[in-house]
Formats: sequence, C-alpha cells, structure tokens
Amino acid sequence: MEQIIRIGMDTSKSVFQLHGVNAAEQPILRRKLTRKEMVKFFQKAAPTSIALEACGGSHHWARLLRSFGHEVKLIAPQLAKPYVKRGKNDAADAEALCEAMSRPTMRFVPVKTAQQQAALMLVGLRERLIRNRTQLANSIRGFAMEFGIVAATGMCRIEPLLERIAQDPSLPVLARKVFAMHGNEYRGLLQEIKKVEEELLDLHRADECSLRLAQIPGVGPVGATLLMLKTPDARLFKSGRAFAAWLGLTPKDHSTAGKTRLGVITRAGDEMLRSVLVVGATSLLQQVRAGRSRHASQWLTGLLQRKKPKLVAVALANKIARIAWKLMVSRQTYRRMEEQPQAA
Repeated sequence: MEQIIRIGMDTSKSVFQLHGVNAAEQPILRRKLTRKEMVKFFQKAAPTSIALEACGGSHHWARLLRSFGHEVKLIAPQLAKPYVKRGKNDAADAEALCEAMSRPTMRFVPVKTAQQQAALMLVGLRERLIRNRTQLANSIRGFAMEFGIVAATGMCRIEPLLERIAQDPSLPVLARKVFAMHGNEYRGLLQEIKKVEEELLDLHRADECSLRLAQIPGVGPVGATLLMLKTPDARLFKSGRAFAAWLGLTPKDHSTAGKTRLGVITRAGDEMLRSVLVVGATSLLQQVRAGRSRHASQWLTGLLQRKKPKLVAVALANKIARIAWKLMVSRQTYRRMEEQPQAA
C-alpha cells in the first residue's frame, strides 16, 4: 500500500470516516470504520498526519492518536466548512478536513490535556449553576408578583423577599410551602456555587500567570482563571488586537472598493470568556463614574463623555484583552500607566 501522508477523519459516536491521500495528493484511502476498528487501524498504521474537527471528544482522540506516534491537528468547524465540495455527508467532511489541513495559512486548535479539560468542566459547572440560580430567582420573583409582592432588582434581594413571604399571614399555606421549597433550592444552589468558586480560586492561586492577570483592573480571580484555561498559547497570536479579535471584541469588517465599513463586534470565539471580560469592564466603569476608582484615565473619561456606557464597556474589555495578551506573552507584571504631565 502507498504511503499515506495525510488523513482527514470525520468523527461521530460510533462511525469514523477516513480520507487519506498520498504524496501526489491522490486519494488512496476511503474507509468507514467502527470505533474499535479505527483504533486498531491507527495502532498498526505508519505515523502520519491526521486532521480532526474540533468538536466533542476530539481532544481525547487527538491524545490517543498522538500516543500511537501520529501527528494530530484539530480544525475549527467553520474553517473546514469552505472545503466541503457539495452536500453534507461523512465522506465529504473527511475529504474537506484532509484538504483544509494542507493549507499553509490554516489555523489549528491546540490539543488540551486531560487536566485542562477537567478544569474546564469545573468552569462549565459554574456557568450552569449560575444560569439555574438566575432562572430560579426569576421564578421566585414572578410567583411573588402574582400575590402582589414586589422586590427590588438584584440577587441580594431574594433572601429578604423569601423572609417577607414566610412571615406574610395573608398568603395561602400552600403558597408559603412552595416558596419555602424554592428557598431551599435557592440556598442549595448558592452553596454549590460557593464550592465551585473555591475550587476555581485554588486553581487561580496555583498558577503564577493567573495571579499576574488578576492584577489588571476589571479582571478578578475568576476572569484570570478563565483566561488561563480557555486561551491557547498566547504566542499563537501576532498581536493584542489579534487576541481581541479571537475573543470577538473587534468590529465586523465589511469593506469593499476602498470604502471601510465597520459594524458591531463579531462576537466570535468563546462566549463565556468574552462575557466575563465585558462584565468586569462594566463593573470598573461603574466605579469610575461614581468617582471611586483610581483607574480613571484620560482615555476612559473622554470615551465616557462621547459614547454610551455599554459601548465604552466593550471598548474597555477590548483593551483589557490586549493587556492580558501582553502579560501572557511577556510574563511581565501589570503596571498602571500614570497620567502624562500636561504640556505648558
């Protein structure tokens, strides 16, 4: 059999489609294998390059295939899709992956270790618990409003609301029992979130780079930990702007015929990481507008005078992302830039 120089593999739960080419770029391998057959095939195959779509289970398969001596590269689905010739089937997807892998400008997803994936599970658990807490809080507010009881906004108002309901004799006994059940569930969620955040804090304290990132205004321990867990090697990005673009914090570019047309931010990349940076920037802006922050630079105050607060928050998140990239690449410590003296 001819030497296979490159294989594209479309993965699924139990079926794996392979497409391999030789040195002349001629297809010499088109096979559909089960899970066990695929593992046996690559155990016996000569070392080669394999392209997988970055999806569920891809990091596990990449680690396994690397242990067999193969070179494995993960490709984001949106980057492999343009190479699908026509239709949508496993064979076409495998061929597209094989073709996309050969492009000199193709960008690849770094393979995560098992420890990194375990830490990301913790991050996903926190996100789900917070989402459940918000949903439950909204349900409590909605049910309370049905009985004419209204509370101010904010999660800190939920416990006082539950206490008011428990002490209100005008409510039916059954309603108070149901509210008590909601209250127990809400407190249980708070305890679980606290445990998860303690685990994340331990990860943060054990990482030297995460400790440095947390010194950036608007980036707390959770934001610094997420930056370390979700960001690939920072040296893969040419600049801080490229890193901000990867996060989706740069405007869409729809320019043609020499005319520049910039739109809203692309919102590409990781939604959770981008959201944490924007929330951190919003919190910092609130302190600046209230006069309680020492990070009110001329750039920030001037931007607040010209733009809406939400736009300024996104711009500040973009700047925070660029600073974070610089600290990750240079391994330096954050230093606040002092105001330059005004010219006479």
